[in-house]
Amino acid sequence: MAVASYPTNCITLSSVKTKYCISCSMQQPSPSPSNVKVVINGAAKEIGRAAVVAITRARGMEVAGAVDTRFLGEDIGQLCDMEDPLEIPIISDLTMVLGSISQSKATGVVIDFTDPSTVYDNVKQATAFGMKSVVYVPRIKPDTITALSALCDKATTGCLVAPTLSIGSILLQQAAIQAAFHYNNVEIVESSTTASDLPSPDAIQIANNLSNLGQIYNREDLSTDVLARGQVVGEDGVRVHSLVLPGLPSSTSVHFSGPGEVYTLKHDITDVQSLMPGLILAIRKVVRLKNLVYGLEKFL
Repeated sequence: MAVASYPTNCITLSSVKTKYCISCSMQQPSPSPSNVKVVINGAAKEIGRAAVVAITRARGMEVAGAVDTRFLGEDIGQLCDMEDPLEIPIISDLTMVLGSISQSKATGVVIDFTDPSTVYDNVKQATAFGMKSVVYVPRIKPDTITALSALCDKATTGCLVAPTLSIGSILLQQAAIQAAFHYNNVEIVESSTTASDLPSPDAIQIANNLSNLGQIYNREDLSTDVLARGQVVGEDGVRVHSLVLPGLPSSTSVHFSGPGEVYTLKHDITDVQSLMPGLILAIRKVVRLKNLVYGLEKFL
């Protein structure tokens, strides 16, 4: 898809079957005035630290600020075990960082790894300073997405809300949609090392995507209430089974079946590094946007 054309896409938010139509209008590099200045909000988290390293190694961008409530005052480069410090201390005041970057007149992007309750205010602050936002926060409420879209339209500024940054996960979702037109039985099996946040946002997204295709799945036991049969997600009979076993990778499998055959799609995540190519892509794309886009898949 050419970004300049900004076509209209209908997307389905995870956990709520509601459609929204949102139009899409190495070595450490030396700092350059042309580099995109990136602020990482949630920098002390595992994904935040991975993002610091990935952005530092990527061309055309640099880490310009690190915001978190932990490890205050520590150099973010040292916290990430980088060879050289970045001379960027972790601070808790997002506004202070944004104000400093806005004075340089450079293109700025805020990466939000925080919490659903703070996303709107964070994007609003970034917008006020003329900066774009990439939001990777699970389980954002539909009302928040609607409010963010209105905010970005009014300010004519870009924001990319990404339910997943995993390119592999997006490819699995796209393949599952294609397969769903050919099979009447489908179930999703996922695994995780912890019991929190289940079913996962990825599993919910897949189930909701498949539930928007006009198919009714698993008709043989559509109305069963046996707990061992898993949780029905969406309204069209897609079942999700969540395994919690320490030592297993984060995994999502989609099993389709028809007469005499089983077709399985599977994606494993073994390290947070798997999200970094998607993050770098998101940064490169969001700087050209003038409103809100939901889903990194719009740029694949």
